[in-house]
Amino acid sequence: MWKLINGKLQQTSDTDRVKFRTNISKTILNDLNKLAEENDTHTNYLLENGLLNVMKQDVISYNKDLRPKDRVQYKTTYDKELLAEIKKMAKKHNIFINDLIEYSVQFINVEESKSRSYRYRIEK
Repeated sequence: MWKLINGKLQQTSDTDRVKFRTNISKTILNDLNKLAEENDTHTNYLLENGLLNVMKQDVISYNKDLRPKDRVQYKTTYDKELLAEIKKMAKKHNIFINDLIEYSVQFINVEESKSRSYRYRIEK
């Protein structure tokens, strides 16, 4: 992100984002990477969109027996407040965060997700 300070642009890191590491299905991750590339966005922006949409519903019907067996470690950043809400929701529904992330993929709305250039925005 860029900030306009005294008429000059200065590059800064987005303090509203935090690093997070989880395990996610390799198949899902590959599909998301392809979808992100096709729609000029990033995978984590798609995941955030899906998670926001799940949180709006506040209903989760997840079958733990259908967990994918091809999980790989995935490191990314999330909005700090969103991650806190995800943790609360996972605890409330007695599922793991990575299960909630994988579940949210079906609720992604590509048109609503942030574009790839969002990280280069200019804020005052």
